[in-house]
Amino acid sequence: MEYRDYYSVLGVARTATGEDIKKSYRRLARKYHPDVSKEKDAEQKFKEVQEAYEVLKDPEKRAAYDQLGSDWKSGQQFRPPPDWASGFEFSGGNRARGARGAGGAHAFEEEGFSDFFSSLFGGASPFGASGRRQQQAGRDHHARIDIDLEEAFGGGTRTLDLKRPQVKSDGTLELRSHTVRVTIPAGITDGQLIRLAGQGEAAPGGGRAGDLYLEVHVRPNRLYQLEGRDVTLTLPVCPWEAALGATVTVPTLAGAVQMQVPAGAQSGQKLRLRGRGLPGSPAGDAYVQLKIVLPPADSAAARAVYEEMRAKLGSFDPRADLKGNS
Repeated sequence: MEYRDYYSVLGVARTATGEDIKKSYRRLARKYHPDVSKEKDAEQKFKEVQEAYEVLKDPEKRAAYDQLGSDWKSGQQFRPPPDWASGFEFSGGNRARGARGAGGAHAFEEEGFSDFFSSLFGGASPFGASGRRQQQAGRDHHARIDIDLEEAFGGGTRTLDLKRPQVKSDGTLELRSHTVRVTIPAGITDGQLIRLAGQGEAAPGGGRAGDLYLEVHVRPNRLYQLEGRDVTLTLPVCPWEAALGATVTVPTLAGAVQMQVPAGAQSGQKLRLRGRGLPGSPAGDAYVQLKIVLPPADSAAARAVYEEMRAKLGSFDPRADLKGNS
């Protein structure tokens, strides 16, 4: 890339004051502004003036630029030495996104500056956002926590013993145990993450420690199937409860409730208990799936009842819907 003599572009000496540099910039910006200038190559010269001013108006950039020395001439092939910016303490301010034109508006973005500028003051340089030495944060850690459905419903506090793999000084791996205390919020769902701030990996150099994320897994429950915040319970009912209707007791996560089974209910039919699932905004529902259970014909009296049903209800065909489909 070609070296750029910013002092020559602005027509000032290397000993120029900040005020001298500003006056020269304003004069040249008016002269070469593309909206008003009749000069040949006005737009290109205007950009060169903008770039030179961007460097020389900034004491940090100017001091670093001056360190390159005065032996370079415009147009010479140039590559910045690897340690060209060493010994300078740079502020943490945001790098400029472009210099202001004569009318006060941004004339162009930094991407319009030359390769020479980018190599010294671009994003990968000590002056750029990505080139600044940031205090490194510790890495986040992840672990799994298994809870019962009752804990997911009511919440609670749990102490966990976790094993964290760490590399010893000899390069071998060991598991070190540590304890964390976690609050489980009521209504947490399967797969949700609980964040424990600052309990991940320690940061090198005293930076911010990483976080520990606990992925919640709700254990299967013998009564309920969980889907999101909704729970489903399979409820056995007698044939006469399904046929005639009945009020039955239904267990829920918040306690037993009374539910009406409508007359003529069918096996597999689902009834909803609104808001009886996991708490939340909105709360989940509880679904009660009916399962008709027949009494066993394991006595003479029971068999007699079934015989009577066959005699009186024999015209009923439970497979009527299947006829004509075979």
